[in-house]
Amino acid sequence: MRDDLEIVVAADEDWGIGKNGTQTLIIPEDRRHFREVTGRGTVIVGRRTLADFPGGRPLKNRRNIVLTRDRSFTAEGAETAGSVEEALEKCRQDDKVFVIGGESVYRALLPYCKRAHVTRIFAKAENDAFFPALDRLPDWHLSDSTEPLESAGLRYAFQTWEKINQE
Repeated sequence: MRDDLEIVVAADEDWGIGKNGTQTLIIPEDRRHFREVTGRGTVIVGRRTLADFPGGRPLKNRRNIVLTRDRSFTAEGAETAGSVEEALEKCRQDDKVFVIGGESVYRALLPYCKRAHVTRIFAKAENDAFFPALDRLPDWHLSDSTEPLESAGLRYAFQTWEKINQE
């Protein structure tokens, strides 16, 4: 079973990531960063997060695997997986695999991840979806961070969190 997946997420000070199925805080530079990090890789995404993409369509220039319990769900340009195990099996041979949300997908796949690319937004939004608080998990540590940046009236930093080998 894989344990080398990577996560890409934008989270506020409370690790909030969205409300009512959409991102609450949008930073154009974060969107560019997301495309740069995930481009030409495989992404694992939940059905509701996919619905929030432009036109509800899979991301271009990436292999899209939609994790959903709805066996009747289809999306042109994407594959579906009904379980974490099935998603991991589908991407077994892929070089770079990124988990891109939402909340339940992040939580289900976090144990299989080695790195998290976090756009940490230094603000608080009203959220109903949250990412696990990596700063409170003993097996994760902040390995790199940009100095605070500013865009769209928001301060943020691009951070890299790494899983500590606990052998």
